[in-house]
Amino acid sequence: MRFVIVTGMSGAGKSSALKMLEDAGYFCVDNLPVPLISKFAEIACSESAAMQKVALGIDIRSGEGLDKMDEALANLETININYEILYLECDDHVLVKRYKETRRSHPLSGNGRIEDGIVKERRKMEPLKKKAAYIIDTSQLLTRELRAEIFKIFVENRTSYGNFFVTILSFGFKYGIPSDADLVFDVRFLPNPYYIDTMRPKTGNDREVYEYVMQSPLAHEFLDKLEDMIRFLIPNYISEGKNQLVIAIGCTGGKHRSVTLANALYDRLKTLEYGIKVEHRDIEKDSYYRK
Repeated sequence: MRFVIVTGMSGAGKSSALKMLEDAGYFCVDNLPVPLISKFAEIACSESAAMQKVALGIDIRSGEGLDKMDEALANLETININYEILYLECDDHVLVKRYKETRRSHPLSGNGRIEDGIVKERRKMEPLKKKAAYIIDTSQLLTRELRAEIFKIFVENRTSYGNFFVTILSFGFKYGIPSDADLVFDVRFLPNPYYIDTMRPKTGNDREVYEYVMQSPLAHEFLDKLEDMIRFLIPNYISEGKNQLVIAIGCTGGKHRSVTLANALYDRLKTLEYGIKVEHRDIEKDSYYRK
């Protein structure tokens, strides 16, 4: 039996993750009292139930029961239940935004500020996070991207999962540097397709533009150096407890050179064991074409 405990920060997507696991054939139970976990596991693996895939949702709503989580996990080990913990993480400012959009109050904030509740929750959830086999940071993930990551682990049964997510983001400097970028690279030194009339309306997603930019030896040299640096940085970021990395690549308007280089970098890194996606922030902005 595969026994998964889904936990993490309130607002990080735990309920969505449980629904996705349910769609994948898991028997899911949310907010089960902690003292009942081992008893439920015994029933689930009994001959009469014979469940093959089970997922439990455990979070801050368990209250003081979280203090007994170590005991509950020890009981699972005693009865030979091999459990896995999936921990959903999220940046504080994203959590605050999500709570304000839904007009919900944080379980630990009471009548106070949401930020204070998040701080308290992080402190209480830290022991579970340290025990997690998988950590997914949902700060930058769309629902379909979270589903893809969960399916990699719990449906496709990937033998390794790096607990790390990389976003490669193209942008235009004229619209500002992305506020969530960890690393920013300027590719305005490359040949600009904007000055070729037939390419101006197109983007780096079009083969003609892509090939024009990539015909420059500088583009390949830049990618070689950038790929080498990213492969070096990721393990070191992970060792420091970082769960995600946003790599921003910019050109003037975010349509040609940055899109091309972002796509090319994605093609080089997509075989890594980590989650990875490419986004083009400014590719649809028409003002780039105005003279």
